[in-house]
Amino acid sequence: MSKTIITVDDAQTMRKMIRFTLQPTGHEIIEAADGAEAFNTLKNKPVDLIITDVNMPNMDGIELTRKLRGTPLHARTPIVLLTTESSPEKKNQGRAAGATGWIVKPFNQQQLLAIVSKVLPN
Repeated sequence: MSKTIITVDDAQTMRKMIRFTLQPTGHEIIEAADGAEAFNTLKNKPVDLIITDVNMPNMDGIELTRKLRGTPLHARTPIVLLTTESSPEKKNQGRAAGATGWIVKPFNQQQLLAIVSKVLPN
């Protein structure tokens, strides 16, 4: 069944790479260039999965996760942080904010597909 996924990253090439990986599996992919744009998009739009970068201008991925967890619409939506950050401190911040999972960049397509299939509700 087709799911709606939003990918949030200030790098357009990264958003395209995620789209290129996930669209062939039948999912609808929407994009946002930073956390603020994503939060505005998601205020009234349900999605099945949020994949967000951590380091972005305007609102980073950890703040986006924290704010989305505070909304009834996205309190339980899976959120995967996709980032170059791999320190335990950053992972703990992500976990504390409510992130469901973590992928370190660079990633390969199989890693992304595996985590998406793991966290997406059936």
